[in-house]
Amino acid sequence: MGLAVFFGCTFVAFGPALSLFILTVAGDPLRVIILVAGSFFWLVSVLLSSLIWFISVQVSDRNDSSLQYGLLIFGAAISVLLQEAFRYAYYRLLKKADEGLATISEDGRSPISIGQMAYVSGFSFGIISGVFSVINILADAVGPGIVGVHGDSQYYFLTSAFLTMAIVFLHTFWGIIFFAACEKRKPFHIVGVVLSHLITSGLTFLNPWYEASLIPIYIITLGMGVWAFVAAGGSHHNIRKCLACKYGGLLHMQLVFYSFTICLLSVNGNTEAECLRFAVTLQEHLYKCRRRFSPPT
Repeated sequence: MGLAVFFGCTFVAFGPALSLFILTVAGDPLRVIILVAGSFFWLVSVLLSSLIWFISVQVSDRNDSSLQYGLLIFGAAISVLLQEAFRYAYYRLLKKADEGLATISEDGRSPISIGQMAYVSGFSFGIISGVFSVINILADAVGPGIVGVHGDSQYYFLTSAFLTMAIVFLHTFWGIIFFAACEKRKPFHIVGVVLSHLITSGLTFLNPWYEASLIPIYIITLGMGVWAFVAAGGSHHNIRKCLACKYGGLLHMQLVFYSFTICLLSVNGNTEAECLRFAVTLQEHLYKCRRRFSPPT
């Protein structure tokens, strides 16, 4: 049971991040370098915030529980501010690197855009933040022991995994919005990123009241995702073009969907004849799509 919880929570927390890494980062060495460097910047920011919190605890009354709880909140706020400060420092570094890459390139253009750098840098912050927030929890999930024996929530591991997944996405969205705001000189957008980061961090103090923390965090994640989409240049027209299959995207999405459905049919115990019948239906449907969306000759 412990191993099942461990692997389940691991895939919930890092499954989307792993897919994004394989599809969008792993194939480009420059993006991998930006990812590793961004993780280092996040680690330095957390190290500094940890030192500030540790010193404040040492010089305070350690027997005063309310004071120590207040210092914990103070440490979380300092950590958020330092993370955003180092995000800006990383933006400045990548901006200089982008200018250098454009100078040495043959066509005078950088091989990677600022938008791509924003995505990878935010993604790096999210991955390393997620790893540090959930690694000890996953280690305890292996066992021995069962959560909830003494009246605690049985969903501790699962909610922690979903929270980690949200944090990975949030840092990715924050990176895109932050870099776009720096490029377009929109300080209020930067303030919005910092405030949403502070609110998200503050909501985690409501745990183990998971309904009051996890649901608002996912609402913030959805909002930040829409904001990042707009900041990256997305629009309703782009979505319509994608759904209208101008470049064959709809056909590919249908292929993936039906392939996934066939896998579900076979896993759920359907007979070989039923799967074959569905495959024939799939082939006919794709043929109709191909005729419908093929450009005129």
